[in-house]
Amino acid sequence: MKHNAKSIRPFIGAKNFEISRNFYNDLGFEENILSHNLSVFKSGNHAFYLQESYVKDWVDNTMIFMEVESVDIFWKELITLDLDKKYESVKLIPIRIMDWGKECFVHDPSGILWHFGEFKKI
Repeated sequence: MKHNAKSIRPFIGAKNFEISRNFYNDLGFEENILSHNLSVFKSGNHAFYLQESYVKDWVDNTMIFMEVESVDIFWKELITLDLDKKYESVKLIPIRIMDWGKECFVHDPSGILWHFGEFKKI
């Protein structure tokens, strides 16, 4: 079966929709407001939906992996944003070297865990 997919866009929840919107804008995503409780955030050709919906078990178990060109550059730019100081529950976890490459982590204001990674070049 051929999918011929053009995109995959996960839906993520927000404990506080406005705070999460501000966070993702600060993180450098481009927001397109779809309704009063739904936005799509884009980075290049990739996107996700942020919705005003919070189910603790769902959000606490949501992880998203985003491949970046250079984790080192991404981390240096990330820490200059002071997101962990601006947003009460945001956590930044420094780069970890893994067998497959390296990654750093960001917990968003609702607790969603983002992995920003770079695969080893073969």
